[in-house]
Amino acid sequence: MSAVPPSDHPDESSIPDEQWEAFLREAAEDGGRNAPKEPSARARMVTRRLQAVPDQAAEGGRRRWRRKQAQPTLPPGWRTGPAWRETNGRSGRRRAVGSAIGVVLAVAVAVVAVRPSLLDRLPGRSHDSGSSASPLPAETALPSGAPGTVDHTGLPTRNEPFRGSPAVRWADGADAIEVPHAKAVAGMSQDDVALALRRTKEFLVDTNLDPAVLRGGQPDAALALLDPQQPHTLSGLRRSLRTPDRRRNPLDLVTRFDPAEVALAGDVIKVRGHMTFSAGAAGEVRVHADYTFVYPLVRAGGKGGGAGADDVVARTIIRRDLTMVLLDPRKWISTEGKLGVRSSDSEFYNTECDVHDGYYHPVFPDGAPTGAPATGPAVDPYDRSKSVTDDHDKGCGTVTRT
Repeated sequence: MSAVPPSDHPDESSIPDEQWEAFLREAAEDGGRNAPKEPSARARMVTRRLQAVPDQAAEGGRRRWRRKQAQPTLPPGWRTGPAWRETNGRSGRRRAVGSAIGVVLAVAVAVVAVRPSLLDRLPGRSHDSGSSASPLPAETALPSGAPGTVDHTGLPTRNEPFRGSPAVRWADGADAIEVPHAKAVAGMSQDDVALALRRTKEFLVDTNLDPAVLRGGQPDAALALLDPQQPHTLSGLRRSLRTPDRRRNPLDLVTRFDPAEVALAGDVIKVRGHMTFSAGAAGEVRVHADYTFVYPLVRAGGKGGGAGADDVVARTIIRRDLTMVLLDPRKWISTEGKLGVRSSDSEFYNTECDVHDGYYHPVFPDGAPTGAPATGPAVDPYDRSKSVTDDHDKGCGTVTRT
């Protein structure tokens, strides 16, 4: 039995090619006298086989080295797009501005009666010398951590209202709110963006730095900046100023103190933060502002200059995280040049817990809280390393320093 597998071509001869070549040479030498016809036919067959070898080899080479044809690239599926798309009913050419102030319940934190010397012993704190309180450069992004403690002796006074506070190195008042250079975005011109930035600063100044507003007045200039066509925002803020309560609290946007209770200790309010802008939808520029305000306060009616209670200073610290929008009225239902409030979050430090009368109520170092007890965690009001929205404790906690 032959061990050779059957040929794939049964019509072809099993005689080796070398034997056929020798047979052909012998036939040629004999002049064809002894050449049977069959071998001549076989010779022609061998010739055909030999002629077919290059073609088969070439074909075999093509099969061996040919690359598999790449599959056609599929169009990206919906899962490759953004994970979330804002709709908010914005399907028409003229779209309604988003609803009122999207405020997450702010943190109202009461002061803890802690000796300043104890704060210096907390682990992981560096120390800044109060005698070398050089101004900090402007903030352009959130810092990597909380500022260190400040070397000091004694409590803050009218003459030194920021003694022992990292804010001693912060810029003063409205000058600390620096407006970035504007450029065109989202179909809004450079002038439009500059207007949005400028008016966002005006809103912050009027709601957090205006002396009359801080004394319990109405933020009329800020109200005039808001778009009356934004549902509920302007009317809701006005109502909260008239009749504040737990659900409608003007302190979510406006800083006010009861003039019968406290007064500012001087003319300086320390401010630190930064402002940026970005493109929203077509015809929308968004301005994001994140600022912390430090207010030194004394009891109302105090004359100061002495060592008594009239000279004792309390500091209340407010952090605002605000996103305003300016819209193109050709694409949105809006009022030209007016701002909308896209979102607003706040944190309040050193104010009585669970008081909703439209004012902040600071606790003085020589006093004790009279509001609801503080049950939340201890926090550092000067720590700007996290965004306001990173950690919302819906309650009232304690501060490690003021």
